[in-house]
Amino acid sequence: MDFDGGDEIRFERLGRAGVVTLTRPQALNAVTHRMVKALDKALRAWERDDGVDVVIVKAEGRAFSAGGDILHIYEAGRAGQPPVEFFADEYRLNARINRFKKPYVALIDGIVMGGGVGISFHGSQRVMTENAQFAMPEVGIGFFPDVGASHLLPDLGGSFGMYLALTGNRIRHGDALWSGLATHTIKAEDQASFLDRLCATGDPETVLRGYFVPAKRETDQPALKAIARHFAQPSLSDIIASLERAAPADEFAAKTLATIRTRSPISLHVAWRQIGAGLTLSMDECMKMEFRILNRMLAGHDFYEGIRAAIIDKGSKPQWRPASLDAVRAADVDAYFAPLGERELDL
Repeated sequence: MDFDGGDEIRFERLGRAGVVTLTRPQALNAVTHRMVKALDKALRAWERDDGVDVVIVKAEGRAFSAGGDILHIYEAGRAGQPPVEFFADEYRLNARINRFKKPYVALIDGIVMGGGVGISFHGSQRVMTENAQFAMPEVGIGFFPDVGASHLLPDLGGSFGMYLALTGNRIRHGDALWSGLATHTIKAEDQASFLDRLCATGDPETVLRGYFVPAKRETDQPALKAIARHFAQPSLSDIIASLERAAPADEFAAKTLATIRTRSPISLHVAWRQIGAGLTLSMDECMKMEFRILNRMLAGHDFYEGIRAAIIDKGSKPQWRPASLDAVRAADVDAYFAPLGERELDL
């Protein structure tokens, strides 16, 4: 079936299912504008198609999707043409998946980050194998947890979502299941027969009952308690202060603090405020807020500096501006959330 995804994304009708496969394994299935537009078109068609009971999204290769096509975004932005339309279409797609009327099953076997999270975790069933890893590492590249992270992360108990947003740390399938990010865990070796059954019946809940294998939480109880205590603090500076107080006697707090200290100060401030705000916003309101932030990030310094350090001059140390958390003023943060007037995201 051709929804014009080229060789980047494949669409098939198998039994009762519309099956989407990400086919850029050599690029770790990084999400491109073409993929976004093709998937959006397929979902519109399949939502109206009585022959499709369920949509399944999976990927080729060892990653589900390691994010968006960052290098392309960097180069376009540096050339004075930041790809705002790509993000507008991507955020519209995230919102469409969230309100999709049929079961939407993401099968995640490998790493899922950033843009990959946006096309999988807003669906009704998020199924992970033991090979799966989840992260929203954007604060490490001077960006912010977008693609609906404002909607996903605030709902996780014990301030786990705030912890993930401010550290960018990776978690495995057990933590994802227990926190509520994943709805089911299955064995990697069962994927093919799981897909066959699902395509034959079109009924994910019944099929998943037969394949579900519970996974243990990887983060231990003391660490979870520490996360709940530190990351529930009423401000970003209170979170840092709480970690600083615990760090001398607590290796987890010390390590977490060291991680946060390497992240972009402005990104941390924005992410803290965005995740807090998302708690009381609808998905559509979250996407509008994220689009406001995005426009400012693409016009700023740290995103390009973060990509330069991580990808262009691999492994070099980013020079963030402002350079410290204390140097970020409230007005600087407010500016990221200000309305865009005519340029607001139209959903």
